[in-house]
Amino acid sequence: MIFGKNINRFYFKYLHYILIGIIALLVVDIYQLKLPEIVGDIIDGINENWLTMESLRGFLKEILIIALIMFVGRFLWRFALFGNGVRIEADLREKMFVHLEGLSQRYFQENKTGALMALFTNDLQTIRRAFGAGTLMLVDALFLGTLAFKKMIDINITLTLISSIPLLIIAICGKIVGNYMRKKFALMQKAFANLSDFTQESFSGISVIKAFVKEAKELLAFRKINQDTRDKNIDFAKTALLLQILINLFISSIVIIILGFGGYLVFNSYKGTGSFSIGTLSKFISYFSAMIWPMMAIANLINLRSQGMASLKRINNLLNEPFEIKDLEDAVEFSISGKIEFRNFSFAYPGGAKVLEDISFTLNQGESLGLIGRTGCGKTSLVDTLLRIHNIEEGQVFIDDVDLMKIKVKALRDAIAYVPQDNFLFSDTITNNINFSSEAADADRIREVAELAAVHDNIKDFPMEYETVLGERGTTVSGGQKQRIAIARALIRDAQILILDDSVSAVDTRTEKTILANLKKERVGKTTILIAHRISTIQSLDKIALLDEGRLVGFGTHEDLLKVCPEYQKMVELQNLEDEIGGAEND
Repeated sequence: MIFGKNINRFYFKYLHYILIGIIALLVVDIYQLKLPEIVGDIIDGINENWLTMESLRGFLKEILIIALIMFVGRFLWRFALFGNGVRIEADLREKMFVHLEGLSQRYFQENKTGALMALFTNDLQTIRRAFGAGTLMLVDALFLGTLAFKKMIDINITLTLISSIPLLIIAICGKIVGNYMRKKFALMQKAFANLSDFTQESFSGISVIKAFVKEAKELLAFRKINQDTRDKNIDFAKTALLLQILINLFISSIVIIILGFGGYLVFNSYKGTGSFSIGTLSKFISYFSAMIWPMMAIANLINLRSQGMASLKRINNLLNEPFEIKDLEDAVEFSISGKIEFRNFSFAYPGGAKVLEDISFTLNQGESLGLIGRTGCGKTSLVDTLLRIHNIEEGQVFIDDVDLMKIKVKALRDAIAYVPQDNFLFSDTITNNINFSSEAADADRIREVAELAAVHDNIKDFPMEYETVLGERGTTVSGGQKQRIAIARALIRDAQILILDDSVSAVDTRTEKTILANLKKERVGKTTILIAHRISTIQSLDKIALLDEGRLVGFGTHEDLLKVCPEYQKMVELQNLEDEIGGAEND
């Protein structure tokens, strides 16, 4: 069987099922080995002419009782052991999902979605088989094989020892081939993960593939990965088949030994020099037949264990991944009002150059801030800091005069509503998408925030209105509608801090003004941060922060920056010029 610190606890959790299954399995094995005795006695009774109808009815009655006991026992061990594999698979999947939710963004940037999905499918199925069928094979191989072997020794020790020689060879070959199979299975699983990742990425970007007419190129790339997966699977199957053939070969050799030497003993008994009857040979062959399954189970167990160990290693790598974003020992929880302060804040991604350097400004509770600057200047990185997406040094960022790193993560994120750049929507109804963060909200509140986000009229035009099911990642609505639904989802939280990351870039100017006016009215007394590229989007906000190459080059009101910040003045002039050119072209 397979072992690991993240797996062992399931043995204890479901110990009662394991015990029920093992007890039922042992009862079946014990009664299963009674059948050869009855059949052997019937054969000897016929051969020696002492079998009567009354004794035959007694034998048949015993067989019927044994069959009934085996039926009930097999049902119980299948329910307990195979069902146990399914229970453990479900528990482990939930444990993996919960653990993934707690990992940082860095982990998901370094590990592809397809590879993670392979853990939740192929690897977990392997673990399920190892727990279910693996437990059965281990117990059955040990108990049934040992019991049958003992009965064979009781019949004839010489024949038993001679026929056992190939079993030693099976054990040695199984050990060697098992180690080899483990490596082959790990390569096979890695190839499957690559295939899953490529397929997932291709379907997610299918519109780009079609737009650039790259279907043939993607097909060639897929074919190469698919062939590699096929080759790895065939390679593993060849190794498993080799083990199976070796075991079948040795079993056939044992059958020849039993028939040859056993027949010799029967012949001697007819000559009066032995007591090895035809019925005795029948019993011996039946006991050996009972041992064939344990021998085959050993081969399958080696196969399952090799697969299980490889899958367990991959799953353990996930479950042992440490949480980067977690509460410090002295972390506090309090009601956040919304004051934000950066003090000489600098930030660099792990292994990279500085993204932000020496940022200092204060945003009081209830104020609105516009973040503006060229693409890649660090705007998103700055607001990600407030959400504890990354760890930062202490003493640089403060919320309500409390060090950000000393605030409990849940309390911090509960106080913030966030609309990210990608405006991710779930493949669910519009109602559930808007209501994602506030399960208690009613239909009136959902409609209210939709109106604030200027998307209510669009939703009313859909056939199912608010019960319309969106496509994957919201593909059935336009970019502007996705942004506004995402804004509504953030507004329904009514959080003390609202962050909008370039969230009105896909809407027209008129709709943008409506949304901004609604936000100003709705967000009175609450802090709002708006990242934008257009001056017109943020010029009416309380404060504006201009970033350039990770540095804060201007902070103040629109009017203040026009007076004292050359970079802001230049940006305003350029955007005014673009507007004039655009207006002239429209005329």
